[in-house]
Amino acid sequence: MKYYNLKDKKEAVDFKTATIKGQGKEKGLFFPEFIPKFDLDFIENLHQYSDEEIAFQCMKDFIGDEIPSDVLKEIVSETINFEIPLKKINENIYSLELFHGPTLAFKDVGARFMSRILSYFLQDEDKKVTVLVATSGDTGGAVANGFYQTENIEVVILYPKNRVSEVQEKQLTALGENISALEVDGSFDDCQSLVKQAFSDKEINLALFLTSANSINVARWLPQQIYYLLALKQWQILEKENPVICVPSGNFGNICAGILAHFRGLPAEHFIAACNENDVVPQYLKTQKLEYKETVATLSNAMDVGNPSNFIRILELFENHFEDVKSKISGYSIDDDTTLQTIKEIDKKFNYLLDPHSSVAYTAMEQYLKENPGKKGFILATAHPVKFPDAVEMAAQVSIELPESLKDLMKKEKKSLEIQADFAELKRILLDKN
Repeated sequence: MKYYNLKDKKEAVDFKTATIKGQGKEKGLFFPEFIPKFDLDFIENLHQYSDEEIAFQCMKDFIGDEIPSDVLKEIVSETINFEIPLKKINENIYSLELFHGPTLAFKDVGARFMSRILSYFLQDEDKKVTVLVATSGDTGGAVANGFYQTENIEVVILYPKNRVSEVQEKQLTALGENISALEVDGSFDDCQSLVKQAFSDKEINLALFLTSANSINVARWLPQQIYYLLALKQWQILEKENPVICVPSGNFGNICAGILAHFRGLPAEHFIAACNENDVVPQYLKTQKLEYKETVATLSNAMDVGNPSNFIRILELFENHFEDVKSKISGYSIDDDTTLQTIKEIDKKFNYLLDPHSSVAYTAMEQYLKENPGKKGFILATAHPVKFPDAVEMAAQVSIELPESLKDLMKKEKKSLEIQADFAELKRILLDKN
């Protein structure tokens, strides 16, 4: 499998190069040269396969012979060695709980896969690698956990000051050792812009062996297909019709992975991009105009993205045919007041506690089902409510107990360096690490 640069299709690389480079020339994202299809018998009989076998079948065609099958099987097994249950909220809406991993967020899957892939590819290298990543909240924690104490890998995480929750910040800043956190006086889009500039800077790239762990990296993006298949495995036992799938969407890597799986043969009635007040894509679906905006800070902070990088991959899947995009994807924008009200109502009615991101997804799903009666589906519950205690406790009037896995972490000291949203400052810091 080759991967071509969406900004320069003449640049085509193998999976290893795409993983290590992160992005191509002109900050272009890599995209698979063809979409491998699932075998129909495999899709129709998922219940006959173990979760590990499903994950292996999902990923093998994207990697080919670059990693031996036995090694890849071990990697995917370690990637998903926690529960990913599909739970019923009410008669029409289920929740795929993606928060049972080590950092209590869906990004554990992509980060764990990528850390192990990168470690395999770099095992014979004698040069230290710097993983540079921007986060709006959960990516950084998952990456930090995935790469913590990994030999010959340094991780530098940029996150927006005062725009992540206390739990998220501790997951970013408290580990130390090979994990460094830079607290940027700006938005997630500022952080992401700084990271992209670093990848395009010749001096930095000559001095450092640099790669990214954001969902712009194929090794972070592609494994997110796995849990859509695991959801379908459970869905096929519970329901007959194809599901509507609603995804809390910020940088659009998650929903893009689901749509990619759909192009490969995953049955899905429709996809919903559930956004907060950062509504670039919902507006695009109404107007056909893709206009990036200044980021708005919300309670669902991991979705506070005004320039969603991965949406270009969605457009590529649909060959930039707007009507095809619109027929398969709906977009909704949900404000903070509605987010809080939904958390309160769903806890009261169904005794199910949503975090703010999952609340946005639930509200969007509910609106879509009202407009399209007779359908059913599931939301992606992307984070544990404990990661956003202020909002959840205020809305539901409940006290969320801290999981044992977080109690020791929350006692640790925060270690971060505050910087301006200034590339010259980031460049100096990175070069000093050399």
